[in-house]
Amino acid sequence: MTKVAIIFHSRSGNTYQLAAAAADAAAKAGAETRLLKVGELPDPMVLDKEAYSELETDTADLKVATLEDLVWADAIMIGTPVHFGLPAPQIINFIDHSGPVAIPGKLVNKAVTVFASGSAPHSGAQTTILAVHNSLCHWGSLIVPNGSSVEILGSENNGSPYGTCSISRHEANNVHEDNLRAIEYQALRLVEVARAYQIGLQQTESAIKYVTLDDLTRKFPRLSMN
Repeated sequence: MTKVAIIFHSRSGNTYQLAAAAADAAAKAGAETRLLKVGELPDPMVLDKEAYSELETDTADLKVATLEDLVWADAIMIGTPVHFGLPAPQIINFIDHSGPVAIPGKLVNKAVTVFASGSAPHSGAQTTILAVHNSLCHWGSLIVPNGSSVEILGSENNGSPYGTCSISRHEANNVHEDNLRAIEYQALRLVEVARAYQIGLQQTESAIKYVTLDDLTRKFPRLSMN
């Protein structure tokens, strides 16, 4: 069974709505899923405090994502609100701490896709997704974009080939139905790619040898993974 981790941060519920829809779609496709939030920072920037408080209650039962979840997953979905054209600092913080599993190659060839929620059509959702893609290149992951070849992606509320982008208009829990259909497609595509790669691995053996943390420590004694 393909294992999918849906890892997100949300401020007013929009990214959470996309993440929850993605988890449902992946589960319906036969995947084992984990819907996970990233850890909060000591002093988060919050515009809508009421929505943020409600979201905290709604997601209280969700576990906080760990590096073990990254290693566990065959496929990963990362969801983030837009912060000045960049991923939320909570997402950046989580990625920044991924070195202990990324450097030894434990995230190599995992299928990964990204989605985002911004306030307006040109508020930076696509640059946000591409910024996360930069990190995925360092992980060595297989980036899975939406493309443009499915009808729902051409609706006036969609259109991003990089990953699903919703437009909140500064309103809480304001995800358009078209965006929910797009994220469902994105989840299905991710599961399909990850499953195909798993089948391929069963028929061949990789000749690539990745380093371990012990290898790095021996080569670079001053290197610290803390």
